[in-house]
Amino acid sequence: MNSNYSAQNITVLKGLEAVRKRPGMYIGTTGIDGLHHLVFEVVDNAVDEAMQGFCTNILVVLEGNDIVRVEDNGRGIPVDIHPTEHVSALELVMTRLHAGGKFDKKSYKVSGGLHGVGVSVVNALSEWCEAFVHINGKVHTQRYKIGIPEGPAREIGTADLPYAYTPERKGTVVRWKADTSVFETTTHNFDALSNRLRELAFLNKGLKITIRDERLSTPKVHDFKFDGGVKSFVDYLNENKTVLHKEPVYLEGKRDDGLGGEVEMEVAIQYNDGFNEIMFSFVNDINTREGGTHLVGFKSALTRTLNEFLKKSKHAKKLDETLSGDDVREGLTAVLSVKVPNPQFEGQTKGKLGNSEVKGIVESFVNEQLELFFDKHPDVINNILEKSVLAAKARIAARQARDATRRKNAMDSAGLPGKLADCSEKDPAKCELFIVEGDSAGGSAKGGRDRRYQAILSLFGKMLNVEKQRIEKVITNEKLQPIIASIGAGCGNDFDVSKIRYHKIIIMADADVDGSHIRTLLLTFFYRYMTPLIEQGHVYLAMPPLYKVSYGKKVFYAYDDAEKERLLAESGKDVEKVNVSRYKGLGEMDAVELCDTTMDSAKRNIIQVHLDDTVEAERIFTTLMGEVVAPRREFIEENALLVSNLDV
Repeated sequence: MNSNYSAQNITVLKGLEAVRKRPGMYIGTTGIDGLHHLVFEVVDNAVDEAMQGFCTNILVVLEGNDIVRVEDNGRGIPVDIHPTEHVSALELVMTRLHAGGKFDKKSYKVSGGLHGVGVSVVNALSEWCEAFVHINGKVHTQRYKIGIPEGPAREIGTADLPYAYTPERKGTVVRWKADTSVFETTTHNFDALSNRLRELAFLNKGLKITIRDERLSTPKVHDFKFDGGVKSFVDYLNENKTVLHKEPVYLEGKRDDGLGGEVEMEVAIQYNDGFNEIMFSFVNDINTREGGTHLVGFKSALTRTLNEFLKKSKHAKKLDETLSGDDVREGLTAVLSVKVPNPQFEGQTKGKLGNSEVKGIVESFVNEQLELFFDKHPDVINNILEKSVLAAKARIAARQARDATRRKNAMDSAGLPGKLADCSEKDPAKCELFIVEGDSAGGSAKGGRDRRYQAILSLFGKMLNVEKQRIEKVITNEKLQPIIASIGAGCGNDFDVSKIRYHKIIIMADADVDGSHIRTLLLTFFYRYMTPLIEQGHVYLAMPPLYKVSYGKKVFYAYDDAEKERLLAESGKDVEKVNVSRYKGLGEMDAVELCDTTMDSAKRNIIQVHLDDTVEAERIFTTLMGEVVAPRREFIEENALLVSNLDV
């Protein structure tokens, strides 16, 4: 290393060079989430126009060749020459960091994109980008290559526009192709994008947002438009649940922030008879997945208010201690949306709100409004308190069950279930846990595994449907206890993903309807009580073959009917000598076959379970595993063709 350190060692990055040098600082990651972040930055600008009342329609198009186009009917990015920079405002917005109309609070009262880096970062991280602005019946455009203008902004005709044109059109169109040298993948996920766009439509009453996937031969289209705002959001989330009160509690208001501005708040809450908490929080339409001061204020107000009403109710004598936050949020579906003039987010990805003043504002508002509502609706508060008290009793029982389990494990020197055949490797990042259906298949898996890094946990029979059970039933269930102990990171609120013993947890079940049911039961358990396992990509599905195809001394395996037909076609004239056997289950394979087809990391097929759309995941688990029968029957009827080739 050169010990000399002088001025010549100082690098000055000009323009958008800093973004390309350190993209993670601006979009969080260069993986799929970072790729989608580009889309959301452009969409957020259009939504900001909607929040000011100037935009009613947004269109997101996934074109072929990984091209994205976002259109809005807002005011359009200004195209006149900036008085001091002497270039068009369009060029400033597209190519300069911290250039935008959101700093002086005249053009935008509130906004999600307050850093002024959004669309310029999209431009910097694209192989090419082009912007079209429709103002006063004219079209202005500018094209860029890795963030650098190919020429000045100019007025053009309409004949060659890469989208539909109408004379009355107004607004901005941004079109780009993400840079393959920057991103790990440039293929966008339609469902993940749809999830965020649906959220934005819920949060902006009356705004229509459309996403169209033109990569398909028949384009797939989702239209989102909700006139009820966050109340509609809660209705949507609870659609297939049995609710405790017919209408969501809806609170809306404004409060002075003490800094010369106002904080606007929208809250909708509704309880159902389930045991899971569903909560979404937003600041200026940005999904604050990591929460922040606004969410802390809401939770504190809810807990405090319910405890105050508990003291005055007939339920007080049923409980010797106060309700905890977890007690009052069991079965709660809530959406909190706040608009803050000067939000302080943690990082450019805006995952958590840091404004200290917002906690007190939200807390006092929610406390005051909930008191008024519950005073007028005693039946609603009575139902909620009854459920919360039952939740508290269950929490106490769960604590006692955990203590008993810990004492039992402490007496066992290994602390691991007897059915677990563990691996010798101690680095979790290198270890795999196969959860195998059936003792017979478990025996084959133990014989076919690589003992250095592959562990086997065999289970027999179907397990508990956790969608219908409280936590104390889950942690004491004899089928689930071995899984909890083997993974080694706790369960429910005690789950700590940093303590997992295996970074790949692979569900290996038969390729039939029963196997699908077991996979669904396990996925429900992981989703409800070990959510970070799925969020961080630790859960996989093994893909055992359906057929063994042999002719002569050659043996092949087919994982679906199409592959079987291809193998039969390749056998040519000797087709009469081909032997095709259909596997009824994993137990029919010996250790060598199971290793070669399903376990060997060099040969196997496994599917990583992703949580791309949290809202739809919630609805699917409720539909398939919840108490209400009609939605499940409808789902099965609609998707019957997908399982028509499975043995029943």
